[in-house]
Amino acid sequence: MALLAATGYGAATWYRYGRTPRPATGDELLDRFMPSFDVREHHQALVRASAAVTYAVARELDLRRSRLIQGIFLARQLLMGGRSAPASTGGSFLDEVQALGWRVLAEEPGRELVMGAVTQPWVADVVFRGVPSEDFAAFEEPDYVKIAWTVGVAPRDDGSSVFRTETRALATDPAARSRFRRYWTLVSPGIVLIRREMLRLVKLEAERRARSR
Repeated sequence: MALLAATGYGAATWYRYGRTPRPATGDELLDRFMPSFDVREHHQALVRASAAVTYAVARELDLRRSRLIQGIFLARQLLMGGRSAPASTGGSFLDEVQALGWRVLAEEPGRELVMGAVTQPWVADVVFRGVPSEDFAAFEEPDYVKIAWTVGVAPRDDGSSVFRTETRALATDPAARSRFRRYWTLVSPGIVLIRREMLRLVKLEAERRARSR
């Protein structure tokens, strides 16, 4: 059954590649950098904590403490034949990804942060290359994939908030699109699990802080 489910998921992911419809209500900040895309992953969760607390937790979160995420990174390393992952800097997840080459494209303090990089994710030891925010949307260097992702928080009238994360990716030419489509079909389950784990951890910690207050 597990093999059939995995095969079905892979076939669906392959088919959906490049066919992802635009959301009914877009993310204006993210749209500024990637209005069109080959793939899109969006996840959100209701958090019983204020938007300010939830956003602070999202910025400070250290995802490498999650055994699930550690396992996913290790699985990718083994699958792709890469070297060991770089040692943790001991900072937040956002500090970690910036140390790897990601760049902050834009931020609305307390509400949303957009990160971006260009890369060739199909290579064993992937390298992320930051691009200035003013050049990101127009970047078209061949054989690359542009990736932009957000963490965002929306306040609710009852004092709770909705935490969300969205990832978009766009290949710069047909060759990169072909390579990335194969790669995405293989690794997207892990990416989805990382995003869902991020939501779970943010919700858990933000609600803990809210209760302690």
